[in-house]
Amino acid sequence: MASLKKRGGTYYLQYYLPGRKQKRVNLETDSYQIAREKLRQFDSARATGETSPLPTRTSLPELLTAYVEYVRTVKTGKSAQTDIYYLRDVFGPVCDALTITSRKPSPGAKKRPPKPGQDRRRKATVIESPYLEQVTTADVAVFIDGRVRERGLAPKTANRYREILTRLFNWATAQRGVRLPGGANPAASVERRREPAPVIRFLTIKQIDQQIDALAGNPRLQAMAATYIYAGLRREELLWLTHDDIDWDAKPYGLIRVRAKKVDGAAWEPKTKTNRAVPISSRLRPYLDRQRLRAGKSPWLFPSPEGKRWDPDNFSAALRDANSCKSLADWWSCLTYRHTFGSQLAMKGESLYKIATLMGNSPEICRRHYAALLPESLTTTVEFGDNAIPPTPARVTG
Repeated sequence: MASLKKRGGTYYLQYYLPGRKQKRVNLETDSYQIAREKLRQFDSARATGETSPLPTRTSLPELLTAYVEYVRTVKTGKSAQTDIYYLRDVFGPVCDALTITSRKPSPGAKKRPPKPGQDRRRKATVIESPYLEQVTTADVAVFIDGRVRERGLAPKTANRYREILTRLFNWATAQRGVRLPGGANPAASVERRREPAPVIRFLTIKQIDQQIDALAGNPRLQAMAATYIYAGLRREELLWLTHDDIDWDAKPYGLIRVRAKKVDGAAWEPKTKTNRAVPISSRLRPYLDRQRLRAGKSPWLFPSPEGKRWDPDNFSAALRDANSCKSLADWWSCLTYRHTFGSQLAMKGESLYKIATLMGNSPEICRRHYAALLPESLTTTVEFGDNAIPPTPARVTG
């Protein structure tokens, strides 16, 4: 049987290991009621042969180092680096794994001016704790609330902090045997902020023609914009396309294969780690044919002016500059083109499942983004009773 000992106002749990070796654990409380409940839980666990309910003491820097190594093996490089950025922002550079980053600011990058009332000299607060088990729900909530006030974060970004920390604690308990106080994940207990409905911007058919015509003086950018619009690719998916990724002979107009690859020693894979194929439309094929002739000996279907793979930020800057010269809206971007593809298909009446398959998204994401664009297909659905409109009979041909 275990017993309680009080030293300097703090209660300790004292028990014996096999071989009559005495062990004493600090319960970190001066409340007799709390200490007594922990004693009860400990005795109950030992009686049933279960693991001790007492929290472990896990070095936070060591755990974060192991977790970062794990994240890098299960996520794409960009996605892993995003998680590492958030962890570094939460805990500070407490280990080398959080200070190493593959992101390098471009030579022309400028620091954003401080927001009204923001003091750049003030060091951002972080969650300071030598042990993971000492991080509480209050610590996480106070940190996120502080970031929202200091930076004006949107609910989605605030929830991102919560989700990344929740995954960290879940991984620690499942993969590293960490026992948290009370067995509860402190980040998961933080209230999730309500996110507003997503604002999806996309181009109309008239605006699509306007965008393509605006880039007529730059055939390479024109072909790239056309591919984004008519194939719905993500920004880096297009920049990583090689000639081998295009099946020019597939019927009726060809096929774009978005797939993992390794080119010149550099490896890449789709964001969702899933390969997919997107049929080439009749509108897109002429632009790809012309680009195929211009690419020359470069392995890339859309090489940069230097003949190399485009840097994503440099490409966005070049596209933005080209559009600004034609006085086009600054929100006409790669993401807008991708949303245009999904939105136009939805308004055409294609199923959200098909759209999700083509875009490499989950059906749930497509439902959130594009379901509201399907009202015309639902006009007869709301009718019933005497006012019901009979369905249009299928047309029989031949």
